[in-house]
Amino acid sequence: MQVIHYPSQAEWAALQQRPAAGEARQVEERVRQIFDDVRQRGDEALRHYAQELDGAALTDLRVTAEEVTAAVAQVPAALQTAIRQAHANLWKFHLTQREEITRVETMPGVTCWRKSVPVQRVGLYIPGGTAPLFSTLLMLGVPARLAGCPEIVLCTPPQKDGSVNPVILFTAQLLGISTIIKAGGAQGVAALAGGTGSVPAVDKIFGPGNRYVTAAKQLAAQRGVAIDLPAGPSEVLVIADKTASPAFVAADLLSQAEHGPDSQVMLLTDSVELLPQVTAEIERQLAQLPRREVAALALGESRAVLLRTPEEMLFFSNQYAPEHLILAVRNAEELAEGVTSAGSVFLGHLTPEAAGDYASGTNHTLPTGGYARNYSGVSLDSFVKKITFQRITAEGLLHVGPVVETMAEAEGLRAHARAVTLRLESLLGDNA
Repeated sequence: MQVIHYPSQAEWAALQQRPAAGEARQVEERVRQIFDDVRQRGDEALRHYAQELDGAALTDLRVTAEEVTAAVAQVPAALQTAIRQAHANLWKFHLTQREEITRVETMPGVTCWRKSVPVQRVGLYIPGGTAPLFSTLLMLGVPARLAGCPEIVLCTPPQKDGSVNPVILFTAQLLGISTIIKAGGAQGVAALAGGTGSVPAVDKIFGPGNRYVTAAKQLAAQRGVAIDLPAGPSEVLVIADKTASPAFVAADLLSQAEHGPDSQVMLLTDSVELLPQVTAEIERQLAQLPRREVAALALGESRAVLLRTPEEMLFFSNQYAPEHLILAVRNAEELAEGVTSAGSVFLGHLTPEAAGDYASGTNHTLPTGGYARNYSGVSLDSFVKKITFQRITAEGLLHVGPVVETMAEAEGLRAHARAVTLRLESLLGDNA
């Protein structure tokens, strides 16, 4: 990690830069080609990319019930138990996000209300390569189920033998998802966006992925299919004071660095003594990681910054707007009151970010790249549309009608005013 001591605020912007994506134009052009190919050749194109990119020779793109049953038997009992507990925790937390319908009488006889209606067809994209993210399937599948989405389509890459990772299939069965497509990468997103013979087109696409998947989701959004949120490489920012454990802090930083070479981790501290202790712990723990080469690449783009006060660290963090924010400080709850931009916040020395990644109950699908300044993470709200309703009685029209007439005339919209005037005249005529 790069270590910076007491930078001036003029230097902060440079320190807050994320790693450059690189070759963005080439990625976008390749994704456009894949979209066009999937639109023209449908399932044939998906089978072609499965062979070319995943090394899998497929006949059927859909996972069968028999494949699911066989896969579930391969998942160790301890892992099944852990996934079921995580599912229960997520369900319990997301259930509280349901909103009751509240009818409001804004004037006598004028009643307005709002109703949550599920998105009818949602597509969940789950990576299945070096780190098959069955945990993300839980994070997306639980709120989709709670929202009542009638159709849920899961796309995930096949393994070389044409199968799908057994843990992903176990999790899908637990969630009651039966439409499972063997399609990864940009081609999977393209299939969800436009549909093919085997893949139903959806209204909204969720899920993480590499830069090709991210570009594919952005292209799908341009073509009229909603997406969950702008998401790129994973990131964490840790604010630590002298009470923090160097081993805990190092482990938290490495837990994000191992996601991928373009992940970024950031440490802010006001303790001169803590900095060398954390960097030494990082070196020690890094050597023990199976994905140490990946984590080492990410650390090369990461920074440890020494600042003067907790307030200064919080100001820096709010500007950076991290996906994950860990407050490894004595007064975590108090400091957390000042957080204005973060995807998810983890308070105190015993709250690792990894808990939120898997099983505490909050959602781990979060905005990255500074988008936490203006986006929320995935929640039940992501899977519903909020539709407003209103009903006006005769009494209500007598109250609100003149207000509408006056405002419409002031804007020069005579037809708007007439739509009210005709009704008022009808009511007054009936009462004459």
